[in-house]
Amino acid sequence: MTLLVDAEARVLPPALLARLRRELARMVRAAGLSEGRALEASFRLTTDAVIHELNRGYRAKDKPTDVLAFAQREGPPGATGDEVLGDVVISVETARRQAKKRSPLGLAAELRFLASHGLCHLLGYDHQTDAQEASMNARMATLLAEAGRSGRVKPA
Repeated sequence: MTLLVDAEARVLPPALLARLRRELARMVRAAGLSEGRALEASFRLTTDAVIHELNRGYRAKDKPTDVLAFAQREGPPGATGDEVLGDVVISVETARRQAKKRSPLGLAAELRFLASHGLCHLLGYDHQTDAQEASMNARMATLLAEAGRSGRVKPA
């Protein structure tokens, strides 16, 4: 698991970044245990300006967003043997605004939530229908629960 932080997004305290790095690594490891093999994913914390450009270039949406996922594999979970899942890009600025509105636990919780959302997309989940959304939300909940645990990593 790799966590990249753009220079412009380095507004986060080092302790929060260290904690986030541990929690994201734990989520990726837990997902790998569920799939029966080690998985790799990259997470990038960036600004609204950067994610706006990515959103415009890859999704033809001319606005910033909170999280983007760029999968390296295709199909439903477990469809291929690829261990490199892909990249998750999160706007710290958007996460901060959303945390003020919806997350009583603050920015750290919002960043974890967005990371789990992106990770689920890399794992092949989507939320186009109510059934898909329910399935994705359930997987996100298990990943978030595992991220917050200590001790031996369990499948999630």
